[in-house]
Amino acid sequence: MKHGTGYRKLNKKPQHRKAMFSNMTASLLMHEQIKTTLPKAKELRRFADRMITLAKKGTLHDRRIAHAFLRDDASLAKLFSTLAERYKERPGGYTRVLKAGFRYGDSAPMAVVELVDRDPDAKGAVDRARLAAEESAPDAE
Repeated sequence: MKHGTGYRKLNKKPQHRKAMFSNMTASLLMHEQIKTTLPKAKELRRFADRMITLAKKGTLHDRRIAHAFLRDDASLAKLFSTLAERYKERPGGYTRVLKAGFRYGDSAPMAVVELVDRDPDAKGAVDRARLAAEESAPDAE
């Protein structure tokens, strides 16, 4: 009997896999589009969709469950404010996986994971804001 084969193990230990998907989910929620390998992208959908569903409910308990998984205050704030409002009427299927060729080094199949109805300006917005703040601040030398 093949019980418990409902997900990809990705050749990683459970602690590493959980941390990796937590970080990838936080990055996906912040940037709304990331590039990774195809098997990781297909597994990431499960975690991202679950987080958005929690945000749509919006209770304190759901916020605490999401924070326990994400461990990132910025992505948690965006999840429960912007993304919850955006997907309020959508019954599911918040992510999209697009195949993106093969990686040069090892020919691993690559994919782009993005949120459906994403904001194109969200990708790299944190870096643009940081660079603008550095340019406007006077040099402390």
